[in-house]
Amino acid sequence: MPVPFPRDVPSRFAEAWNRGDPDGIAGLFAADADFVNVVGLWWHDRESIRDAHAYGLRTIFPGSVLRVSGTAVRQIGPDAAVVHCRWTLRGQRLPSGSDGDVRRGVFSFVTRRLDTGWLVVSAHNTDVVPGAESLAAQDGRRAAVNYRDGRFEGVATDAAN
Repeated sequence: MPVPFPRDVPSRFAEAWNRGDPDGIAGLFAADADFVNVVGLWWHDRESIRDAHAYGLRTIFPGSVLRVSGTAVRQIGPDAAVVHCRWTLRGQRLPSGSDGDVRRGVFSFVTRRLDTGWLVVSAHNTDVVPGAESLAAQDGRRAAVNYRDGRFEGVATDAAN
């Protein structure tokens, strides 16, 4: 469902998330929209965005609470705008069944004006990693890196991804 103004996208996304409503999330997106999540999974249309969020809200994030703040809009023409916001997430379920720690990140939404309002045509979600300046891969590990203090703290992952 289109929103009246681009700045409304983050709050509407969070409202749908907090209701556990993948249809509400998907309704913010154009039929051919793209969405890249925090680990680089890339969904290429509204239906796959809906399905991915249905799975996530059911399996990974049931009962979680997403809050958005610091919304900034940059108009890039009369019918297009980029929207950024910070987010905080509480209540992610870990594979063990317990709740994970609070996560923070940044959303980027590219929006397009239609006659009925604004829809998202592209979204990218990024986790904030405190103390890190970049990510690096070495010896099969991917890790947050801080070049100022030389830290490389990683977990075993497939570095080729």
